[in-house]
Amino acid sequence: MPLDPALYSAFVVVALAAILSPGPDTLLVIRTTLGGGLRSGGAALFGVQIGLLGHLAAAVFGISLLVMAVPQALQAIAVVGALYLCWLGSRALRDALSKNVDLGTISASAKPLRASIACRDALLTNLLNPKVILLFIALMPGFVAPERGDVPLQLALLGVTIICLNFLWQGALVLLAMSARRWLERPMVQRGLAFASGLVFIAFAVLMVVEFILVPS
Repeated sequence: MPLDPALYSAFVVVALAAILSPGPDTLLVIRTTLGGGLRSGGAALFGVQIGLLGHLAAAVFGISLLVMAVPQALQAIAVVGALYLCWLGSRALRDALSKNVDLGTISASAKPLRASIACRDALLTNLLNPKVILLFIALMPGFVAPERGDVPLQLALLGVTIICLNFLWQGALVLLAMSARRWLERPMVQRGLAFASGLVFIAFAVLMVVEFILVPS
């Protein structure tokens, strides 16, 4: 086994702690499932994992290190990510104020959210999150054992572990959201959920700007 068993066990614990902390992509998966059902929620779940694969590839091939070496690049990603979260938040708030809010619809046009759009939203929300870049760059190297050789392979295995754990966690949330969905059929409940998620998306955007732009590390 290329990984050190003791280091790997510690990594799993730390990775779980990071994954279980709420983030915008997890919120998006839950929100999409509650509003659009299993198909849309599954597409969002798939989109997040594609984003994580992109982060993993960037970390293994050194692209993320180049981004970290240029603070302005990380800040630019944070700005774009914050703007995208604001757009998602404004869309949710618009849905909350729409007369067409109902189960199975999360757009003001009263059409079910297409799986492709759910996947795109989740993918971009994950890719444009600087915290995920830091997760792969700052967390994984500390659990690599260079004496075992093949450092890129070790990084890849650690990254795959993050993706698998995240898939299991968010997949469970999709199932829980589906089980709760039948209790949330009332339009007023859907409206309240849309309003709350819109505010949280915007709050995530503000926190991202504060952390990476106004108070850079």
